[in-house]
Amino acid sequence: MKKQKICVVDDEPKILRFVSANLKSIGYEVTKVGSGEELFDKFDLFSPDLILLDIMMPGQDGFQVLEKLRKFSNVPVIMLTARSNPKDKVQGLNVGADDYLTKPFSLDELFARVNAVLRRSQANLIDTHLANSPVIRTGEVTIDLGSKRCWVHDEELKLTQTEYSVMEILALNLDKIVPHKTLLSEVWGTQYQDDVEYLRVGIARIRRKIKELSRDKEDYIVTYPGLGYMLRSF
Repeated sequence: MKKQKICVVDDEPKILRFVSANLKSIGYEVTKVGSGEELFDKFDLFSPDLILLDIMMPGQDGFQVLEKLRKFSNVPVIMLTARSNPKDKVQGLNVGADDYLTKPFSLDELFARVNAVLRRSQANLIDTHLANSPVIRTGEVTIDLGSKRCWVHDEELKLTQTEYSVMEILALNLDKIVPHKTLLSEVWGTQYQDDVEYLRVGIARIRRKIKELSRDKEDYIVTYPGLGYMLRSF
């Protein structure tokens, strides 16, 4: 079985050695880089399945690196930081992070986060190529469950793999309220059932991306405070 590739981006050599050695010990192929600039130089050569990205780095910080990365790739990203300010977490999610890990962290937590994000990513990458793949349409939006892709009109909706997972669950429950806990546990894992911030930021990003391509500027995703979200039909 082909090893999954992880790129660790951190300017602290001790963190690079610690994280990469332990990820290698459980079967991952790991590349270590010390800056965002080095990440972009090696990105095409390595083609990572997941990036662990430190926030506090000289030159381009993690937020700037992720913002640039999201212009051409939806590779899953877990942000690493020594800061516990909730605003940092929200900022990371807003620019497209899939998860957020605060230093110091235990190996069990690191492995759990990495495994969860990669498992979700691999599920989204499966392309069945079935001629009769179910397609869900609502207004200007099309969700192709076979190819795991979405469109607004004939333009592809560029979603991260985490965002697509949210959209797929909402589409499969068209015109039904999906509770917060259901979305969080299905997309991020049962340990995230109460972490509504992940969901709030993710939904906001999906809405913004739809409206950027939409002509009617409708709110396709409806918020039901205290309950959940619904993708409505038009």
